Amino acid sequence: MSGHTKTHVSSPRGDGLEPAPYESNFVEVAGLKLHYQDYGTTGKPVMLCVHGGAAHAHWFDFVAGAFTADYHVLGLDQRGHGDSQWANPPDYSYRRFAADLAEFAEKLDLRNFVLIGHSMGGTVSLEYAATYPGRAGKLIIVDSTVKMTEERVASLRDVGSRKGSNYATREEFLARFRLRPAGTSAAPEVLRHLAQNSARQFPDGTWRHKFDRKVYATRETTDGLPRWSHIRVPALLIKAERSQRISPQVLAEVTARCPQVQFTEVPHCDHHVTLDNPAGFVSAVKSFLTKQ
Repeated sequence: MSGHTKTHVSSPRGDGLEPAPYESNFVEVAGLKLHYQDYGTTGKPVMLCVHGGAAHAHWFDFVAGAFTADYHVLGLDQRGHGDSQWANPPDYSYRRFAADLAEFAEKLDLRNFVLIGHSMGGTVSLEYAATYPGRAGKLIIVDSTVKMTEERVASLRDVGSRKGSNYATREEFLARFRLRPAGTSAAPEVLRHLAQNSARQFPDGTWRHKFDRKVYATRETTDGLPRWSHIRVPALLIKAERSQRISPQVLAEVTARCPQVQFTEVPHCDHHVTLDNPAGFVSAVKSFLTKQ
């Protein structure tokens, strides 16, 4: 792998749950400096994890370590998220995110890799796998909205168009940190870890979320169902038990377009599957991968 810099980072130990250690790397994609976390282990088949909207690669910190015995696990911060550069002017279409994935995979020479996308990251991963076949060998979509309605997009644009909260200190940010969507049963140490990695200090001295709110402000409608007709690799669709994003109707339509897709539901979790039930997520993914 080339075109990236490395800084070793070890995540702090949690109270009962331990986030995986990683190396913090950067690579230039489409003129932007994108950040990704390398959890190890080089030389093994690659697993690339793609987070959801307003999130970052740390959403996978509590599951990545369970796969490093068999996979070289990477977690990408998409443009406008985490420690990756923001696009100016804003350029946050699903097509653009997918093109970023394509260039990222080419620059790091990723081949026959496992692609895991959660929420918006699942929509992006589906777009990528359908548009740029040949490199991703297996596709795992985690509790993603397959069809983004006008009403849902309008709501997100409204959120993104409002000025975000500013916090005088990092401690104030940590105290007021909440997930979006709000429903979660994640352990307090997991939420604390995410909060610690979700803010940075801006030039005016205040602390804010790392993500660019224009990601929401420019959100577009999308219908991912036709994309499933172009998926030829083994695929898994994961539903969170308490989430309504993947309805029986959606599952039936996906299966009609992609007969090889497998489906599983992870119990005891809301939308943030990797945070609410890390062990359940790991079990579901490993069960799928060992059968391929």
